Amino acid sequence: MTTTSSSGFTRITRGEARVLASAEFERFAALAASLTPEERTTDTDCVGWTVRTMVLHVLGSADAQASPSVFLHQLRHGLPLNKEIDSHHWVDGLNELQVRERAGLGDDEVVAQLRAVGEKAVRGRFGTPLPLRYVPVPFGDPIGWKPVNYLLEVGFTRDVWAHRIDVHAAIGRPMELTRDHDGRLVADIVREWAELHGEAFDLHLTGVAGGTFSQGAGGEHVEMDALDFVRTLSGRLSGDGVMRHPLPL
Repeated sequence: MTTTSSSGFTRITRGEARVLASAEFERFAALAASLTPEERTTDTDCVGWTVRTMVLHVLGSADAQASPSVFLHQLRHGLPLNKEIDSHHWVDGLNELQVRERAGLGDDEVVAQLRAVGEKAVRGRFGTPLPLRYVPVPFGDPIGWKPVNYLLEVGFTRDVWAHRIDVHAAIGRPMELTRDHDGRLVADIVREWAELHGEAFDLHLTGVAGGTFSQGAGGEHVEMDALDFVRTLSGRLSGDGVMRHPLPL
């Protein structure tokens, strides 16, 4: 794959991943702090989740990243919830538990806890002992089985970032973007997505986080907003042609 994106087309390194993780937690906490009461009750593209529900999930996930005991608690009590809810993936029960256990928090408490837990979550993730980083975990199609390190370095940051996109889409406020942060995440996603499906394409993503990417010769030409590209891959928007290939976030 080639690209003219100034952020490059190589995959994100471990050192980069830590910087991006810290910055994303800061950006999400700032967004949560800025929400109005009306915005918090707005429905998102994730069925059954309002903006507030989504924020509670991000907080609960961060708590688990920061503390092995919280993570084990969520596994123990969250997995059984998959039988109770309309579960499509084994993490759905954990997500449900995260929301339920934090539903009684006031909005100011949620923001304070988000601000406090971000760096703890990053330290927890990147302090995971080396052998544990390579324990295989099922991520489902099209990703398949990956070492837990994929979640620690890539998956968790993408999850927070994708939900920040979801919140902005729900409340109709433009999202503050930078090429070094959001553009780097987009380029990394394009790289992985391209490797997974293998089809030729010529992709021009517009906006601050965008760039021009290609794979192979004679492929389909696609031009769209970078954030709409991400929302399409994650199933928030529908796609056809080469954009029919998903990459869950």
